[in-house]
Amino acid sequence: MSATLLSGAVLIAQILLVLAMACAAWRVLRGPRAQDRVLALDALYVNAAMLLLVFGIRSGSTHYFEAALLIALLGFVATAALSKFLMRGEVIE
Repeated sequence: MSATLLSGAVLIAQILLVLAMACAAWRVLRGPRAQDRVLALDALYVNAAMLLLVFGIRSGSTHYFEAALLIALLGFVATAALSKFLMRGEVIE
């Protein structure tokens, strides 16, 4: 019962995360402003990291957790750089 419940919950989480990534990708492509696109990219990398964590839970491999950590770090830096670029027009002062 417990393994079946966990397997079903992981499958539902994967489906919902893929749907969330599809919605974020749609906003990246169709965003009316650049700020909307940056926010959608932020949501996209967070959902990708969560999807990798769920894959790691399902497979029991630690490699997915390391990849999720790298995506989170690079995504944060990219979001900060894009936000600074939109505010000031340059990234490096």
